[in-house]
Amino acid sequence: ILSLLSEPNLRSREGVIRTYDHEVRAATAIKPLQGPEGGPNDAAVLKPLSNSWMGLVISCGLNPFLPDAYWMAAASIEEAVRNNVAVGGRRVAILDNFVWGNPEKEDRMGSLLRACEACYDFSKALDVPFISGKDSLYNESPLGPVRPTLLITGIGIIPDVRRAVTTELKGEGNPIYVIGMTKDELGGSAYYRSKGLDGGEVPKANGPMAKAVMSALTTSMDMGIVRACHDVSEGGIGLAAAEMAIASPRRGIKMDLKRVPSQTKRSDSIIFSESTGRFLVEADAGRAEEFERIFYGLPGARIGEVVDGSRLAFMDMGGREYSIDSKRLRLAWRGY
Repeated sequence: ILSLLSEPNLRSREGVIRTYDHEVRAATAIKPLQGPEGGPNDAAVLKPLSNSWMGLVISCGLNPFLPDAYWMAAASIEEAVRNNVAVGGRRVAILDNFVWGNPEKEDRMGSLLRACEACYDFSKALDVPFISGKDSLYNESPLGPVRPTLLITGIGIIPDVRRAVTTELKGEGNPIYVIGMTKDELGGSAYYRSKGLDGGEVPKANGPMAKAVMSALTTSMDMGIVRACHDVSEGGIGLAAAEMAIASPRRGIKMDLKRVPSQTKRSDSIIFSESTGRFLVEADAGRAEEFERIFYGLPGARIGEVVDGSRLAFMDMGGREYSIDSKRLRLAWRGY
């Protein structure tokens, strides 16, 4: 976990974020970095109108390391929408930004076609229209083409910016849930890259299931049950939980991997799988049964709780316990 947090593609982007003005017009209600510890948020929330509490939610999805262009594009679309929903967004529209090699070469054109097919399939499945985009082709040098990459930006609406949900933990004793199914999908993952491994199953997004999960999550947010939420993406449950602990100055997470709804029994697969469609959610302790009723019939389970003290603690499938102080997590993530 510490090694992955310090990986250049996963560590804090504070140096970039602080370079640009994300406070323009003093209208940024939820910022890219959250709370006194500057933890990562899933999306930014803007309040553009002085006479309305309605806001705009801006999110992104990017999965360039997935080796199959179809599932890379599918994961990027689903992630952009999921990041939007994670803070309370809905009625999401999306934009595409393709960065590709020379489409006059068959392999480049083939992968581009695969990505476009996924754009059609998953924008329809998730009911999110493409409203604009940008294509940058012919990006090649004598060394070869750039990595085929699709960035998806999501723009959603939140009825009241005061009710936006953030990543930092709110209350000791509140239950922690993982929503969505964890599969043995480590192909192209940060974990495999850290080990120098190729192959493995690529994460395959499930549009109808993702839509059902996100709809239920929005309902629970509107009812005021969700206290904190974070999407599970690069680095899997392990890094999602670590980032929630990083954002929380005096609270941490304790969880049991045996409780995670999963199609694999390996501890490393469960904690680092990058299966799409998943969230880590802190629910109000007094309304846990209500929360579970909303998600009845959908994959998910209570896997732990918020604890006093800044740390990430978990038990693996073999019953071994691990604990990492949040200071070490922040040092790995920030570099200082």
